[in-house]
Amino acid sequence: MTKFRSEFLQAAQARGFIHQITDPEGLDARLASGKQMVAYIVFDATADSLHVGHLFQIMTLRLFQRCGHRPLALMGGGTTKIGDPSGKDEARKLLSDADIAANVASIKRSFDNYLDFGDGKALMVDNAEWLDKLLYIPLLREIGRHFSVNRMLTMDSVKLRLERDQPLSFLEFNYMILQSYDFVELAKRYDCAMQMGGSDQWGNIVMGVELGRRVAEKQLFGLTTPLLTTASGAKMGKTAAGAVWLSQQRLSVYDYYQYWRNTEDADVIRFMKLFTDLPLDEIEKLAKLQGAEINEAKKILAFETTKLCHGEAGATEAAETARRAFEEGQSAEGLPTVELPKAELSAGMGVLDLFVRAGLVASKGEARRLVQGKGAKIDDATVESDTLVVKLDGGTVKLTAGKKRHALVKAV
Repeated sequence: MTKFRSEFLQAAQARGFIHQITDPEGLDARLASGKQMVAYIVFDATADSLHVGHLFQIMTLRLFQRCGHRPLALMGGGTTKIGDPSGKDEARKLLSDADIAANVASIKRSFDNYLDFGDGKALMVDNAEWLDKLLYIPLLREIGRHFSVNRMLTMDSVKLRLERDQPLSFLEFNYMILQSYDFVELAKRYDCAMQMGGSDQWGNIVMGVELGRRVAEKQLFGLTTPLLTTASGAKMGKTAAGAVWLSQQRLSVYDYYQYWRNTEDADVIRFMKLFTDLPLDEIEKLAKLQGAEINEAKKILAFETTKLCHGEAGATEAAETARRAFEEGQSAEGLPTVELPKAELSAGMGVLDLFVRAGLVASKGEARRLVQGKGAKIDDATVESDTLVVKLDGGTVKLTAGKKRHALVKAV
């Protein structure tokens, strides 16, 4: 293991943020020089909110700022119009300029509780500012000549798509060129010297570092974080009900809290290091908890992650709602509420369909197994038959799946 001198790389290494670095010794010396450094990560605007899958990168920027440096969150208003082919079997849906602009405006709010933008401490920039103004022939002559098609075909974002016999459009093929151009432009405008990103961005980052040396004569660096999955191999940020969004308009604070509360035992300490500001010595004490005591560590993880995303008041309310629901068995206000048509509920809905529609299970098969295992409850009463028909003329009913998942179904 490399022994770093700089505060950021020491902390990043100890917490598990580092996968690859283009020039470890050079970057460490630059960070340890005492001069503040600027580093960026790009976030494309493919939706109106970021989700937990983006949180690793946001926390990387947060750690960078906590270590005295200047993070730059780059909004991909321009690159979203192209679409990053990394990890995709098909082209992303092309969004209109208006949709992209609306998404950029919305996801900016996701950063408010993570980065300090006061007095220019952190920066937020949109790459549409320069990419939208590029002229095609000058771009080919000034930038395109530095890219070898032979080498571009070896990059994972391209190679993996082709190996799976999936089409790759010329539009997407240009993505790595524009991402590299971003790095050079940020280096010129903001003296930005490092790009960070997930491990799938390594090839794109390396090409940006090389382009900066060739066309701007600047020494640039790249750092990637590891591919993040749960202990069981699942992709971070996905549940049976869909993505775990950072926006309260997309996902309730309570559901966000519950996502972290339901963390697998083997992931609790690792996630504390990555997704909270808790000191490492405190985390190591929690790592010694055994058996049922690990649930206390899960509560701390859920509270700390929710506090960062939604504020301390939101985290406190979510924790109290969970306590009442789990420990007292109450149909507590604040549980996630699913609204279903009154006409459907008053006519009667099969219990399996009801649990699926409430988002507590992914399929009727899963719902049936839940009922057969005595894990399904309606208003805290165990469901005895998978053929039960539930009728609701008005009001709400509380559904419970297992010990931890609850939802209120409301007839509207």
